[in-house]
Amino acid sequence: MSRRPVAQINLAALQHNLQRVRELAPNSQVLAVLKANAYGHGLVRVAQALTEADAFAVARIDEALALRTAGIVKPIVLLEGFYEAAELPVLLANNLQTVVHNELQLNALEQTSLDGQLKVWLKIDTGMHRLGIEPTQFSAFYRRLWQCSAVLPGIRLMTHFCCADELDSTRTDAQLSLFEQLISGKAEQRSLANSAAILAWPASHAEWVRPGLILHGISPFSAQVGQQHQLQPVMRLSSRLIALRQVQRGERVGYGGQWQADKATTLGVIAVGYGDGYPRHARNGTPVWLNGREVGLAGRVSMDMITVDLGPDAQDKLGDEAVLWGPELAIERIAVASGTIPYELLCNITPRVDYQYL
Repeated sequence: MSRRPVAQINLAALQHNLQRVRELAPNSQVLAVLKANAYGHGLVRVAQALTEADAFAVARIDEALALRTAGIVKPIVLLEGFYEAAELPVLLANNLQTVVHNELQLNALEQTSLDGQLKVWLKIDTGMHRLGIEPTQFSAFYRRLWQCSAVLPGIRLMTHFCCADELDSTRTDAQLSLFEQLISGKAEQRSLANSAAILAWPASHAEWVRPGLILHGISPFSAQVGQQHQLQPVMRLSSRLIALRQVQRGERVGYGGQWQADKATTLGVIAVGYGDGYPRHARNGTPVWLNGREVGLAGRVSMDMITVDLGPDAQDKLGDEAVLWGPELAIERIAVASGTIPYELLCNITPRVDYQYL
């Protein structure tokens, strides 16, 4: 029996979710986003499983090179682009595509001397105000990229939505409208839709969609879970019951004594904590799946352990498996109970957790 929490990664569920993206955006190619260690699921193993994706996207060059070193040959796009001109020969040698989102990058491309040409995606800031050129810069950037000898003909045009996960927001429509106005008359392929837009904004699908979170079976909408969109959870995080304790009515539990028993009950101690990536700020009552039922968190999350209220008639035994999130218990619920988002929970899993690929 493992003494470590276990993250089981269901690769069949991952492939199902990619097919679901195909169903939602049947006329689009899929740029599968694998940044941040594939949202905590394992960069290389996820890429190896997504054989039907058209291309991969990562944030930084080290992630792209890790994929190439592992033998991944599909197109790879650097979403943050390159940071300095010295990286350009590395991009060319490894057949990496780059996003261009500022003047320094454009100048570097114009001034470089390469033995080949790079595929470029031009990012326009239509309202996110994070990365991307200003709308007023688009015409000049577009012209200069077409004239640049280091750039392959046929640049791609992209933007990023800031509020696609807010279904009642008008900002996504406004961003989509601005983008279409700017590129009117241009024949280049486009990419706008992230996970939320794939689900909720079909007018944004264009030639390329960029699924990230939904590939892992998770909804980007705070009030929904992935199963509502016919997605399957990919990660199942579990651990074991390592202690049982009887407490009487009125006794307090854990650091600070923030949880108090309202009746005599049995407590269970589970071997997982914030040192493994379980959210430290999970509230009392946050659900854990144990022996076919939900039990609630009792007291503060510790570095290595959590405590749950098993109830006065508990029949649970030492060594029983406890599921922190997975098919039995949606990670979206744990995120809400912890005052965070599923992205953070996934990305915070630490090396102490044992990954198993199914």
